[in-house]
Amino acid sequence: MSLKNILKFGTLCSFIILSFIYQGCSPGKEEMKAELEKFIKKYETEVIPLYKDANIAYFNATISGKDEDYKKAEELQVKLSKIYANKEDFKLLSKIYESGAIEDELLKRQLEKLYLSYKGNQIDEKKLEDIIKLQIEIEKKYSTFRAEVKGKKLTDNEVEEILKTSANSDELKEVWLAHKSIGNLVVNDVLKLVKMRNEIAKELGYKNYHQMSLSLSEQDPDEIEKLFDELDKLTLPTFRNLKNNIDNFISQKVKLPKEQLMPWHYQNRYFQEAPRIYTVDLDGYYAKKDIVQLTTTYFNGIGLPIDDMLKNSDLFEKEGKYQHAYCTDIDRSGDVRVVCNIKPNYNWMNTMNHEFGHAVYDKFMDMNLPWVLREPAHTFTTEAIAMFFGRLASNPEWMKTMLNISEEEKNKVAEENFKSLKLEQLTFSRWVQVVYRFEKSMYENPDQDLNTLWWDLVEKYQLLKRPENRNEPDWVTKIHIALYPAYYHNYMLGELLASQFLFTLTDKVLKSDNYKTQSFTNNKEIGEYFTKNVFGVAAKYPWNTMIEKATGEKLTPKYYAKQFVD
Repeated sequence: MSLKNILKFGTLCSFIILSFIYQGCSPGKEEMKAELEKFIKKYETEVIPLYKDANIAYFNATISGKDEDYKKAEELQVKLSKIYANKEDFKLLSKIYESGAIEDELLKRQLEKLYLSYKGNQIDEKKLEDIIKLQIEIEKKYSTFRAEVKGKKLTDNEVEEILKTSANSDELKEVWLAHKSIGNLVVNDVLKLVKMRNEIAKELGYKNYHQMSLSLSEQDPDEIEKLFDELDKLTLPTFRNLKNNIDNFISQKVKLPKEQLMPWHYQNRYFQEAPRIYTVDLDGYYAKKDIVQLTTTYFNGIGLPIDDMLKNSDLFEKEGKYQHAYCTDIDRSGDVRVVCNIKPNYNWMNTMNHEFGHAVYDKFMDMNLPWVLREPAHTFTTEAIAMFFGRLASNPEWMKTMLNISEEEKNKVAEENFKSLKLEQLTFSRWVQVVYRFEKSMYENPDQDLNTLWWDLVEKYQLLKRPENRNEPDWVTKIHIALYPAYYHNYMLGELLASQFLFTLTDKVLKSDNYKTQSFTNNKEIGEYFTKNVFGVAAKYPWNTMIEKATGEKLTPKYYAKQFVD
């Protein structure tokens, strides 16, 4: 449907005297409205095909790792970004935005989104081009890096597997250190990038890039900080007890006193995932399963079919390929793709549910909405949906239905699975505290001793011991800090909202008060609820308005606490 058919004009006033009696539109308002509609039509004509080409190029680059593909992606990203850097266009948007003349709700919301998008790019085009070029170069280094141990190159999956399963402290340390060697390969470029971002932010009137990023994404930096302070107080006592349980378990596994445990003993590269301290082996349930088929069956069963998206996705390992996972909406018109590196284990079952949570959000938006609004209400609202579905991989009711385990087996694993999920959630919560606070401090002062800052935060929030005399850029080994800045806190906001959705669906859709036993399998009401209240409305409303309309409340941490802390 064309924009002209979507947007409705307000009633024109025919006589001056009526303006004193009826709510009408002044000639100035009509002029502003016409200017905005003309701008949006021109914007869509220019941006939509380039947006699609840039996304396809990036997708191709990440699955091939080829220099020429990354070069093409870089060129298209630069070209796309230059559109938003147009100063004359921003001047026009600013005039309309500051006039307050737009009353049509869809037009007004498009104006808000466009204004913020352009504002963040009002910098010298050469600087913007330099930043994109440097980001592409850094991403290529991350994508093609392989940790090397005894002459053998290891993928991230292989590194994680060794850290997860080995009880040999020497081997664990060697593999952990080998992975950290990416730090010195990228640290200088990343620091340069951080300072370039800060320079841009200050030119646009912000204190630093972190503050700018939150503000331009419609988040109040002070409110986010208060929220994380509240979460710290909320989770620390419970996490401290759980951390003691973790230490007792790992101490026995590696045959070391608790006081000698180091970061490489905690079964993954960052202690961002919970170590396996309970008896249930979730990997065992998925070891011989078709992860793709399970994902397909589940989403089809709740009325959100994904078969078409699977055809264009790239789901298994290959040389040079991006080693993580992501979902991309190629054109905001239904071409949605996922990149994964699937292995038959619990982590990749969780990840597939997670990524296709993103995917169904994108696919089932109302395509009658203006193109500008065909995106999630906020980046963390799509994370919330992804997390909601990702959590199901350890849900005993979900496992019973999807994996065909018996009622007896389900009951056997139920308590341990919930304890595992609780441990996983609180471990992750403390990790996010580290990343959020590190980024915030780094952008406030990138010249400080960042190596020490990193380990200070790790010790405070994760209760880990830093390696003796270590002074390496371990912080930069986390790809998000380099390439997805001021984003990580949204994962935690997503977890809060995922819990809020859980209680809403349990109460309002399933009419139940037992949130622990819900698997939401083969229930098309689940898909209908999300499509109507979340996916369909896309970015029609600011994120907290959407959440309030969907759940009856604005975003609150009380349901996360009720689920995992109380």
